[in-house]
Order: sequence, then C-alpha cells, then structure tokens
Amino acid sequence: MNRERAATDGCERRVLWGRLAGSWAAVFAGLHFYWALGGDVGLSISAGPLATERPLWFVIAGLWGVGALCLLGTVLAWILAKCPLQGVPALLARWSGWGVSTLLLARGIGIEVLLLTDATHLDPSVSGEQRAWTLALWNPWFIAGGLAFGLTALHAGSQAQECQPRTTAGGPTAPPR
Repeated sequence: MNRERAATDGCERRVLWGRLAGSWAAVFAGLHFYWALGGDVGLSISAGPLATERPLWFVIAGLWGVGALCLLGTVLAWILAKCPLQGVPALLARWSGWGVSTLLLARGIGIEVLLLTDATHLDPSVSGEQRAWTLALWNPWFIAGGLAFGLTALHAGSQAQECQPRTTAGGPTAPPR
C-alpha cells in the first residue's frame, strides 16, 4: 500500500512540475511570437538597440527561432509529465529535460553574476534600465524555468525507477499503480 501511494505521489509531483515547465515555455514562446509579429512591450528592455532596429537575422533567429524552441520545450515538458515513461524514449526525454534545465540555469545565474559583479564592464549601449530589468525580471525568469525543467526531469527519473518491472521467484511482477 505504501509503495502504491509513493508511486502516486511521485506521479503527481511529476505532472505538477511538468505543467509548470510547460506553462513557462508556452508563455515564453507566446512572448517571442508577439515580438516577432511586431509587438514591442518589454522587448526594448530585453534586447536594447536590436528592438528598434529589428534586423532580419534577429527576427528570424532571436524571435521566431526562440519561440519555436520554447514550443519544443512545451512538448518536452508534456512528455516528461506522462506517467510512466520507460525505456530509451524516457531516457532521451529525461536527458533533454536536464539539458534544458542546465542551459536555462546557466543563462539566468551566469548573466546575473556578470551583471552584479560588473565583470564584463558593460557595453555603453546597454542602458541602466535594460540592466535593471535583466536583473529583476529576465534572469529570475530563466532561473525559474531551469528549476521547473530540472524538477520535472528529476521526478520523471525517480518515477521511472519506481515503475520498472520487478522480478520475483515466479517471474516479473507488474509495477505498482
């Protein structure tokens, strides 16, 4: 009975974190698509001069491309939230989740540290307002996404171990439900 409850709790945590990670990615995708279609609220404090100039490479790669990657992140979070994942697809999904988590945390924490320590001696084109919004909004947003994807991958991994068929003297037994 305790194993069944533990498996259910693990699945619920996996689904919760998966939904949070997927929602994070969907919101970020929507924001990038809004900017790609010409919206400008929040872009100038995020991208600085690129927001006003909008070179083609920036619109294609930086806005449409990042939006598309965020949609893939939404799909990945949905896959990780499915109970139970097993086999090679589960392994690929978990490693992808850990990879996304690592990238988002490195981006959020790394830029935060660089800005707080002024280690980069900021380019004069980076405004004080852009720096403040990056410190207060964008970096914490990346850190939140990294934590959500990391916790989703963590719970997907622990749930997968709990769901592996166990063998007994009489042969394999079904995973707990």
